[in-house]
Amino acid sequence: MKKILQISNYLYPNIGGIEQVTRDIAHVLSANGNYAQKIICFNETARDGDYVCHRNETVHDSVDGIEVIRCGCITKKFSQSISLTFPGELKRLMEEFDPDVVVFHYPNPFQAQFLQKYFKKKFKFVLYWHLDIVKQKRLGRLFYGQSIRLLERADIVLAASPLYIDGSPFLSRYRNKCRVLSYCISGSRMAVTGEMERKAGQIRSDNKNKIICFGIGRHVSYKGFNYLVDASKYLDDRFVIFIGGSGELTEELQAQAAGDKKIVFLGRISDADLIAFYIAMDILCFPSIAKNEGFGIALAEGMFFGKPAVTFHIPGSGVNYVNLQDVTGLEVPNGDCKAYADAIKRLADHADLRNKMGLAAKRRVEKLFMMKSFKENILAMIQDL
Repeated sequence: MKKILQISNYLYPNIGGIEQVTRDIAHVLSANGNYAQKIICFNETARDGDYVCHRNETVHDSVDGIEVIRCGCITKKFSQSISLTFPGELKRLMEEFDPDVVVFHYPNPFQAQFLQKYFKKKFKFVLYWHLDIVKQKRLGRLFYGQSIRLLERADIVLAASPLYIDGSPFLSRYRNKCRVLSYCISGSRMAVTGEMERKAGQIRSDNKNKIICFGIGRHVSYKGFNYLVDASKYLDDRFVIFIGGSGELTEELQAQAAGDKKIVFLGRISDADLIAFYIAMDILCFPSIAKNEGFGIALAEGMFFGKPAVTFHIPGSGVNYVNLQDVTGLEVPNGDCKAYADAIKRLADHADLRNKMGLAAKRRVEKLFMMKSFKENILAMIQDL
């Protein structure tokens, strides 16, 4: 039985693209039944119902029946968690669990620094390169050598889209090792119930004669919600913009939107309410602005419900691989709030265009970004290793 170790920043109940793809990989391998698995990550304060995590605690628990070692953190530097217990927990895993395959989710300089100590061991190494370090430029320069060592040691390098391979100064140099493994959405997670349909109907009833725009994600700078708030200033009162999620910029965004009755902040919402808004919306707003957004799971989810998206053009990002300009939605110059608003108005003014692009969006997601394709690619990769 092959032993697989994944090393990730965080894991459920923390929510994000890397967290979800880590969980999806584990789910695929668990369903296959021929693999023993463990996941090591940082702990971070989060809650989903009765499932509660606390940042400073080191705990061994399980998610979907797979052991998860959550390493307590004492602080963060440059958005990077720092843990005193991670080195010891990793040492025990590498010596006692002795994995055949290590899947490392990059970027994570702190974890990589300790993982490098075990590079002489004979495990197969899969480097899932989610994004370049672009925001902290000094940090990127500091860990340039580390990044090269990771790429040199890797047997396979994964990226979420071909555009990211082409646009990354690192991945483009190691193209012969690269494979595309796009993030996926779960059909079962997106399954619609009668209650969700009723909730969607209520949202539409409460916003009768409105064009409903919806955006969801963490409130951090690269997600670009401040640009969506600015774009709202160019829209008239026939629009309503719902923004879900929370984060370090929530209060700043709310202050920025003060007095704009078109904008409604929802906070963190349940999966059931999320699906209700996907059903009820007319236009999906996905305003990410930086390559930190390597793919966009929420973008694919909204498109799965047959709705057109409005995105910014981000050179080298998977966003523009998921949403195709003039096919599944509209794309405008990066950071141009007026152009973003004009794209929303264009879709609002032409119901036939919305429907045509929404249908194309659904078909694209069903063809490329569902669990079936993801499963096939993961199992083929492990087999090749």
